[in-house]
This record gives sequence, structure tokens and C-alpha cells, in this order.
Amino acid sequence: MTPGINIAKKHKIAYRLHAYCHDPSNNTYGPEAAEKLGIPMDRVFKTLVVRLDHKELAVGVIPVSSKLSMKHFAKAAGSKKAVMAEAAEVQRSTGYVLGGVSPLGQKKHLKTIIDLSARTCDTVFVSAGRRGLEIELSPEDLRNIVNGTFAEISQ
Repeated sequence: MTPGINIAKKHKIAYRLHAYCHDPSNNTYGPEAAEKLGIPMDRVFKTLVVRLDHKELAVGVIPVSSKLSMKHFAKAAGSKKAVMAEAAEVQRSTGYVLGGVSPLGQKKHLKTIIDLSARTCDTVFVSAGRRGLEIELSPEDLRNIVNGTFAEISQ
């Protein structure tokens, strides 16, 4: 069990786990998950940690088929600018390794913004906290668990 799975259990939400054999030579984790699980890339979401202009870390959850708009993310987070966090910061603040960062069960509670496109899906897939393991849940359950907000943050 991962912290992400444990938090889903604790909140007693409906979820499904999906495992696949991760190829260690592949560093495009989200597209790999979509391909190996046979899921459209707009339903598989990646978790990105961003540093805001006042040094606070925040989390963006966007489809793997999209790129994070730093301008839109900063605005949604109430900040002037945003940049990607360093890998060491990501691992230290979330407790997860890159490619397995889940928006659920992170070590530190970070402001979380989920791309608005998630609301068009009945369920979305996010990392369950380990490479090769995805958790499928409703966008509303995801938002509730992470105490997040929806905003247009991808391009």
C-alpha cells in the first residue's frame, strides 16, 4: 500500500487500482501508463510540483497529453509567477519519487489545482504513489481529498 491508496481508503471513496509493468528506461511516465493501460491520454493525469514566486510549493494535476501553463497556474494559485520545482524538492515535500508522484497522500499538504478538463471525465487516473500503479477515481473525490480547486491550467 502507498500513502495515496491509504488516504483513498480512509476517505471511503470508490476507486480502482490499475497496475502495469513500468519500463525503467522510459521516463515519459504518464504516456506510458495511458498506453499500457489502454486509456486515452486525456483521462490520465500527471502530478507536477511548482514553486510559486513567494517560494511556496503547489501542485498542478493536468492531463498527460497537455503542458502546464505557468502563467495560468500562477494566476490560479494567486501568485505572479511559477516555475517547476527541483526534483529534490519534489521528493522531499511529497515523499514520492518522480514518475510516481501522487496528488494523494503527500508528506506535506500543498495547495493543489486540478485542470478544469478533469470535470469532463466520469473518472480520472492519477499515480497511486508508485511507478506502474494508477488509481482511478472521480474528479470530485480527487478534489475533495486534496482540498483542491479546479482551474484552467493546461495548454
